[in-house]
Amino acid sequence: MSPLLRKSVLTIAASALALLFACAGPAQADSGVTDYGGGCVLDSGNRAATIDALRLRCTPDQQDLLFHEAAPGAAPRGVTSGWVVRPGYVQGIAPAFWIGKTFATGPDGGPLTNRVTGLDIAAWPANIHRGTALLDGRPAWVLDYTPSPTPQVHDEVREVAPGVWFGYSWWLGEVNTLLLTFVVATP
Repeated sequence: MSPLLRKSVLTIAASALALLFACAGPAQADSGVTDYGGGCVLDSGNRAATIDALRLRCTPDQQDLLFHEAAPGAAPRGVTSGWVVRPGYVQGIAPAFWIGKTFATGPDGGPLTNRVTGLDIAAWPANIHRGTALLDGRPAWVLDYTPSPTPQVHDEVREVAPGVWFGYSWWLGEVNTLLLTFVVATP
């Protein structure tokens, strides 16, 4: 084979391989799984795996990163289950006091109530609207607790996987204090 023909064949083969790998890349990206390492995985096709990872496997730094990378997503709607993520010592006792939220929202937000105690009592009303996250100054869904007994509470959430929102709960004051992080998800 002449050197010129050999160079042409190698160029074509290299181009074919590059095209093959380029096509394989997006397929992996389109799998709906984002792996942050150490079992911290967001799986758009598996809510339970995403919730488990957020609650038990993601470090605080990973949670902050995935929140920062997420867009606000759709407004939560309907009855959601909820879990406190951190601080860890609150995870075990939280279900006695809080089990999720019920959202009566449209595409631009609306009212919500918290689902309190195992009796599923509607309490602590709030309004959800598009706003800016205290954590990173980017767009998020903001839960305004002005109509509740604790108007100083400010929650912010982003949809990190379809039907799963991760958020931060703050106490607003001279210095805004992070109270906890949480997950809410539709069934």
